[in-house]
Amino acid sequence: MKIILMRHGQAEDETRPDSARQLTDFGQQQSAQTADYITKSYAPDSFVVSPYDRAQQTLAQLQSRAPDVVTTVQDNITPSDDARTALAELANIEAECLVVVCHMSIVANIAGLLTGDHPESFSLGEARVFEMEFVMSGMATEIDRFIPVQPH
Repeated sequence: MKIILMRHGQAEDETRPDSARQLTDFGQQQSAQTADYITKSYAPDSFVVSPYDRAQQTLAQLQSRAPDVVTTVQDNITPSDDARTALAELANIEAECLVVVCHMSIVANIAGLLTGDHPESFSLGEARVFEMEFVMSGMATEIDRFIPVQPH
C-alpha cells in the first residue's frame, strides 16, 4: 500500500484562530500543483484530512481532480496532535493509496514514524509517498516526493 502525506499550502498569518486560518492565493496554487501531481502519478482511493480550514481547502484541490474518492475527517492530525496516535488510527483505514492532508509538525512526525527516521520538515504544499506492506512504525520506504513552487 501507499500513504501519501501532504502538507497544506501557504496560509495567511495568524490573525484568526489557528483552526480558521485560510490558504492564500499562492497556497491555493501550491495545493493545485501538488494535487495535479498526485492524481496524475497515483490512484488515490481514500483521502484523510485535518478539520482545520487550510487543510480542508488543500483537500478541495484533490477532490476536484478525484471527485469519487471517499474522504474522512480525522480530528487527531492537527499541528499539536500526537503522531503515534494519529498513525494508529490511519492504520485502520482500508486503502491501497491513502492521501493524508495535514500540518507541520505532525506530518513530519508521521513520516518519521513510517520510515523509522528522524522527522524532516515538509515544505508548504509538499507531498511524500511511502510504500509499505502494512502500516507500522519503521516499515515504510519513501519512494517519491513532490515540492510545489515555494514563496521567495
